[in-house]
This record gives sequence, C-alpha cells and structure tokens, in this order.
Amino acid sequence: MNIQEYFARISYQESHKDADLQTLTVIFQHHIQAIPFENLSMHCGEAIELDLQSTYNKIVRKKRGGWCLETNHLLFWALQELGYDVCILGGNSYDPAKKAYTAEMNHILLKVVIKGSAYIVDVGFGGAYQAWQPLMLISGKDQPQVPGIFRFMEDNGTWYFEKVKRKHYIPEQSVPFTDAPEPGNIRKIYTFTLEPRDITDFQELNAYLQVSPDNILQKKSICSLQTTEGLYALVGWTFTEMKYNYMEDLDLVQITTLTDEEVEKTLKDKFSIVLENKLIPVNVRGLPPNLVDTI
Repeated sequence: MNIQEYFARISYQESHKDADLQTLTVIFQHHIQAIPFENLSMHCGEAIELDLQSTYNKIVRKKRGGWCLETNHLLFWALQELGYDVCILGGNSYDPAKKAYTAEMNHILLKVVIKGSAYIVDVGFGGAYQAWQPLMLISGKDQPQVPGIFRFMEDNGTWYFEKVKRKHYIPEQSVPFTDAPEPGNIRKIYTFTLEPRDITDFQELNAYLQVSPDNILQKKSICSLQTTEGLYALVGWTFTEMKYNYMEDLDLVQITTLTDEEVEKTLKDKFSIVLENKLIPVNVRGLPPNLVDTI
C-alpha cells in the first residue's frame, strides 16, 4: 500500500507535510468526490472482505467505492500514514421507519484530534447526509456546510448527529416538497460514543450485512458520489442528480429511470466504475423514507 497511489486515486496533488486541519479538509473533499459510497459488490456476487489490503485493492487499484466499513477504514489508514491523531468510533444509525436508532452498532466513523481540538471525520455515509468537511466535536453548535446545517448534541456521553434539510425542487412538480420525517426539517442521522474501536469490532457486522435479507443494503443496490455542486445517486434503476442550494433554501432534484444497459453506462460515466461481474440492480419498493429512498 502506498500513500501516493491513494493520492492519485483521489486526484490530490497538494502538500501534505503538515497534519493540520486545512490539509485534512482538502483530502476529505477529494475523497468524497472520487470514491463513491456503494454496495454493488453484494449485488454482483462479490464477497466484501474487511481487511485493509482487500479494501485498498478494491478502492485504490480497482477504482471502486465501498460502504462505510471500507471507505472510512481506508481513510483511517491514510490519515495514520500522514501523522494524524486518529481513532475509529462506532455509530448507531437512525431508522426513520422505526423512528429509533438501531440497537446494534452499524456504522464506522473517525475522530481526529488537531492541536487539542477534536473533529468527526466521516466519508462513509453517502447521499444527502454526507458532510463535505470535518465537523468540530462540539455539542449544540450549528455547523453550516454546502449540503446543509449539521450539528451534534451530547447527552450523558452519547453524541447525536443530525442535519437540517432544505426543501427539494423537482422541475416536474409545481410545488417544492420536503420529505422531512421530523418537524422543523431536522433529520436524525446516527448516535455514537467516544469509545475507541478497532476494525475487528466490525467483522461480525460486515458478515451480517452481506447475508441478512432484512437490511436496506440487501434490498437496494446503491451508488452515490458527491460532486462539486451536489451529488449523484443510483439506487436500482433510479438515477438522481441533486444540486444543493439551487435556489434559496431549495435543492434541485432531477430523477431519471434507467434501463439495465443505461445502469452500466451511468456507473462508468458518472461514477467511473467498471464492474468485473454483472450487476443485478435491486430496488425493493414500498420501504419508508431513508437515506436512499429520498436521497
């Protein structure tokens, strides 16, 4: 594994001599605009191995993406190589259908400490809940970014991560709509604690997600990538392009239904992904709103 090869993968060509916030932010942004959040392996007959060399080969050398367990693990390695004070944390994502957080840890994120200040670094959530910059680990502080306003709330050692969403503007619809499941257009994302974790703590989760028929990742083939203006998302045969703040407090959402052939072409043209095995797109309908149903 080679840090320069990783930099080439994310098109990063700037200095990295200082393990500071500015360098971290630029690497973060290059990462999310080059490496998709995707679960396509499980929909084209490929096993996902949760070891660093396998993840590196898949994302860096084969130019694929990955889910949180892969893409945040890769960034963890890269930041360690660059001398950052970084550790792995575990999170419990919010399930809008149950209006509750999952009982079991099902998300990986990173904490980076720079000059005594802690930041949450998470390149592995995907969709419209993906932050574009590291977030200060401060309770109750609004942190505006291009995708929206993010904030953490802390209660007795548990941290809650949420986002204030904008309304969506779909050209085919005359009235802007919002799919907010909460009053005030606040979307709960996940909870976490500051207990340091190891990648081995997620081995059971990695195996479970690949075989459990009930989890969302089995029911939908997903690929999303942040762009300079917003994001691309491909869920099953549905391709969505979002432009943030297209008009004041409105995000532009354009939705296209694709054929099987167009799915393959879109993966190549929009996400720079060429799969080795044939993808079987999946999108089980009738599921409640979540990060992929409503981007």
